[in-house]
This record gives sequence, structure tokens and C-alpha cells, in this order.
Amino acid sequence: MWKSSKREDDRVPAPTNVPSPSVPTINAPLADVTHPKAEVPQKMADIAHIGKSVVIRGELSGSEDLFLDGEVEGSIELKGHSLTIGPNGRIKANIHAQEVVINGRVEGNIRGTDRVELKKSAVLTGDIFTQRIVIEEGAFFKGAVDIQKADAKPEIKPEPKKEAVPVAAAAAVGVAPVVHTPTA
Repeated sequence: MWKSSKREDDRVPAPTNVPSPSVPTINAPLADVTHPKAEVPQKMADIAHIGKSVVIRGELSGSEDLFLDGEVEGSIELKGHSLTIGPNGRIKANIHAQEVVINGRVEGNIRGTDRVELKKSAVLTGDIFTQRIVIEEGAFFKGAVDIQKADAKPEIKPEPKKEAVPVAAAAAVGVAPVVHTPTA
């Protein structure tokens, strides 16, 4: 214990270059415990999850990517986002999403505006409407495939060029010439 009467100059400083034998030195960066999401990969942090014990009856819609491993009966609308059906997923619904990846069972039509992928564990009974499709060996599929063409951008047609008509020629055909007068 230090006495309060001792001044700071009288204290003996501890050696700085000698490591303590009882405490090991680790030069690894410390984990940030204030932000637990920082350790989760960014792609997984942005996906909503519905677990295998969840049952939904009705309309399921959202404005983010979704991983669905439960049961849905009704319709699924994720326009502009992706839907991944996990291996335990049991779906009886029509699906509309930008990208659909199926690992489980689906009964219903699928509209994937960008692509649809059937993994080897997928069982699909229904029609597929998409621009691109991937079906792995071992997947079961009963239905039709309608490959949609990408939305073609409208062509901008240039306006036809108007020919300049001399004033004398315009008067000869009976067209009144346009005369510009300068204003002061």
C-alpha cells in the first residue's frame, strides 16, 4: 500500500521490458462484443429466416431476401428479392420472386423474374416461368418450363430530319415562307 505522503517521484517504476511469467501474451485482435452481428457474414445478415417449425397459411410478402425452411400454404410475393426454400421447406403456393432456389418440396407455379434453381433435393410439381433455369441432377420436376425473354428496352427512333426549303421554292409550291425579323 502506498502512503499518501509519498510523492510520485519517490515510487520505484516497474520494469517495462520484462514479461510477467504468470500471464501469457497473446497478440490476436480482440472480438468486438458490442456488435455481435459483425461476426455474421454480411450476406447472411441481410436475409430473413423462417424456421422449420413455422407454419404460415395465407399470403407471404416482403421486401427483403428470404430463407424459408418451414411450411407455407397460400402465396409468396417477393418481387425484386430472392427466395431460398430450405431442405425442410414444404410449400403449397404460387411463388413470385426475382430469384428462387429450391431445396425442399413445392406444389405450385413459380415465377422467377431472373432465375430459378432446383437443387438435387428439390421436388417441384408446377410450372416455371423464368429467364434462366438450373436443374441439378437428382431433382424431381413435373410441370412445364416457359423461358421468358429479358424485357427489351424500347428503341428510341430519331425524328426524321426536316429539309430546309429555300424561300423561293416554298413560294413556288404555295407554302408561306417563315420570316424571322430581328427585334431590337
